[in-house]
Amino acid sequence: MSEVNTGRHSGGWTRFVTARPRLSLLVALVITALAVVAGSGVADRLSNGGWEDPNAESTYATKALEREFPASQPNLLLLVDSGSRSVDDPAVAAEAKRLTDRLAAEEGIVGVGSYWRTGSPALRSEDSREALIAARIEGDETNAFKVLDRIAPEFRGERGALKVSIGGPVAVRSEMQNTIQEDLLRAELIALPVTLILLVMVFGSAVAALLPLGLGIVAILGTNAILRGLTELTEVSVFAQNLTTALGLGLAIDYALFIVRRFREELAVGAEVRDAVGTTLRTAGRTVLFSALTVAVSLAAMMVFPQHFLRSFAYAGIAVVLLAAAAALILLPAALMLLGHRVNALDLRKALRRRRTGSESEKKDVEPGAGWARTAALVMRRAPFFAVATATGLILLGLPFLGIKFGTADHRQLPPGADSRVVQEEIQDGFPGSPGGGLEVLAEGAATPAEYTDYRTRIAALPGVVRVDGPVPSSGGHAYFAVTPEGQAVGEGAQRLVKDIRAEPAVFDTSVTGTAAVLVDSKAAIADRLPWALAVIVLVTLLLVFLLTGSVLIPVQAVVLNALSLTAMFGATVWIFQDGHLSGLLGFTATGDIETSLPVLMFCVAFGLSMDYGVFLLSRIKEEYDRSGDHEHAVAFGLRRTGGLITAAAVILAVVMVAIGTSRVANTKMLGLGLALAVLMDAMVVRSLLVPAVMKLTGKATWWAPGPLRRFHERFGLSEGDSRPAVEGPAEPPVRDRDTAGV
Repeated sequence: MSEVNTGRHSGGWTRFVTARPRLSLLVALVITALAVVAGSGVADRLSNGGWEDPNAESTYATKALEREFPASQPNLLLLVDSGSRSVDDPAVAAEAKRLTDRLAAEEGIVGVGSYWRTGSPALRSEDSREALIAARIEGDETNAFKVLDRIAPEFRGERGALKVSIGGPVAVRSEMQNTIQEDLLRAELIALPVTLILLVMVFGSAVAALLPLGLGIVAILGTNAILRGLTELTEVSVFAQNLTTALGLGLAIDYALFIVRRFREELAVGAEVRDAVGTTLRTAGRTVLFSALTVAVSLAAMMVFPQHFLRSFAYAGIAVVLLAAAAALILLPAALMLLGHRVNALDLRKALRRRRTGSESEKKDVEPGAGWARTAALVMRRAPFFAVATATGLILLGLPFLGIKFGTADHRQLPPGADSRVVQEEIQDGFPGSPGGGLEVLAEGAATPAEYTDYRTRIAALPGVVRVDGPVPSSGGHAYFAVTPEGQAVGEGAQRLVKDIRAEPAVFDTSVTGTAAVLVDSKAAIADRLPWALAVIVLVTLLLVFLLTGSVLIPVQAVVLNALSLTAMFGATVWIFQDGHLSGLLGFTATGDIETSLPVLMFCVAFGLSMDYGVFLLSRIKEEYDRSGDHEHAVAFGLRRTGGLITAAAVILAVVMVAIGTSRVANTKMLGLGLALAVLMDAMVVRSLLVPAVMKLTGKATWWAPGPLRRFHERFGLSEGDSRPAVEGPAEPPVRDRDTAGV
């Protein structure tokens, strides 16, 4: 795209967003109010499921068993404590049978069974003081939660001589959802005031600081409305609300930070307000749009996976990123048009500046960007050392990831003391055979009793099998076997047993499900689609960065350095959340594994965020290189002009992520803290040290492209469209004579 065309399009966009700024803000206020209404009640429509592959054998078998044998798939467990008496005591048994009958009579409850009905030893604790009533709540998760909320007060607590506690998958998921909602509100209450303080430190002006914060609040409200709309179309994970809220808030603030900064620079060199808005949109505005596109592409890669958990993050994440960019490119210019020079009002640091005294040399020490200029000069003088040392350090930090073990999320995600977790742990520790933790084999097709017996005998002989129960027939010509494996329900032995059972021939069709089978199928689905997701991210990133820079080498550098910036996050995730280091300090229970989908989610989000900061740095380097033709000067200039701002933006986004990381749910804590670490490592290590070192080593070859690609970029490429040097100084309005300070 030629510069003439670029200017014409930018001018048209400027006229569009600034023609009626008051009307624009009024419309935005109305839309925000509607978003509040539309987003109400979104939490009740979010799902805790979606971790499994909907097309997998285990998913098919689970649905068939739920339909044909509801008692085989209980999602509600009542733990009955008889106190000092045995559960076989006649008085205890009579009261427990009445309790079982009451539960069976409840609407929406099917497949009710209990120790007192079946006599199964798996439903009685080893000390004979506790026993279980198992049932299934029909319908989807939303309906199951409503039924649970209705019946829980009627069954929980003291019931005659018995004490009843409620557990099972539905109770765990319901409590997890409520905990996440409470944690999200607390995270917002933490993040917003801390963010405001940081913005005041960055801008000095209270008015300028409030603009990004206001945009962030609009993003939060818009996020809830988007999630509510998506729940009408697809299953959306409850975890998506935390992460997309953090993304919307963080990116809206980041984008506003860059736009307000550039607008103040233009005012400081004497531009009229409308011209300053136009230049800001042609430069920082275009970079914001490009940045949002790169983040959206990284999130879109999750759509290649079949799990609804990952797909819901892709749908919601893309919408929220585009919302943040739209707010920054439409609402913010309108607000800047109305404020004009008043954007610098209420400077809270005037008193501090009045106290500053000293010689001219002392004043040079605090020139905006001087520290970043010195950093760039030092790094480029010792480029081989910084490149090797930084890359080696990042690789070493990522080594713990080589020992990752994949598992499934369970009740240990909840904080110790959570009611449903206490029940699950009591069942796990006090009952034989870990009820609900075995494997089920669905048998379909005609078979004789002898053929069933032969199959059962061969399954029982497989390594790692403790017991095989069944077959249990149905009127529809189906049957199922219950297999109890040795060791942990999702351990390596149980996963091997799943594969062994599936390999065992039978005269009828068989399908295996259970926790271990779901894990095996989820790992296979992710391994099958992961190369495609990586290919999407890499190829689109290469294309977008080429369109931005016109270089063949810079896109390759961007992909490699972005990947390196994520090593610390993955290493820390395994070292802390899998292996349990710092678990006491951070307040979670280490499970010895990582949920299969989470590394994929963290990679896509963190890669997009690192590209976000990479785009801002590269765009300023490219702008200066086009103007001066001096490669080293352009690298130093770009770092000086964006280093402080990128660091401030990263710290603000990290604050938001750390606030999410205060969650009491372990997976949410891992997401928040892991992404905060990735953002800080990218901004403070990769962008500050590794990028300038590598660009120094590659020299002018950095900008090389073959003739056909160069002509393609000249016609279709993206550029800032304004190569006039702009001034530095995120903290206060700069002055013209500081343009080249410290470079």
